[in-house]
Amino acid sequence: MSYDIEKPDEQWRAELSPAEYAVLRQSATEPAFTGEYTDTKTQGVYSCRACGAELFTSATKFDSHCGWPSFYDPRDSDAVELIEDRSHGMVRTEVRCARCGSHLGHVFEGEGYATPTDQRYCINSISLRLMPDEG
Repeated sequence: MSYDIEKPDEQWRAELSPAEYAVLRQSATEPAFTGEYTDTKTQGVYSCRACGAELFTSATKFDSHCGWPSFYDPRDSDAVELIEDRSHGMVRTEVRCARCGSHLGHVFEGEGYATPTDQRYCINSISLRLMPDEG
């Protein structure tokens, strides 16, 4: 897969903290209920921590009580890339930043949340950076 932003592995390691690198570049998962944005209500735009691409907005964030920030839709359908993930003995849909290919989390469907899309984008806080609305 080719991305607009591609960097050698050494550069990602230099630019990201070890924890950020593990999640964004190696598809790790931060522990549940530990992320900076799990319960955040601040209005704004959530960008990719690796490249700054705008991914989600606070308008689609909802309380799923799953331990990670949850959104029912990306900011723009082209902002994220969805990839089948068969790791850990299950079939899931991985969510990546469409601009740099960084791992963000997974998306789940049909869980019964009262959201317009019946989807839950379960995203690692460490994959995101919140830019609060001005004003």
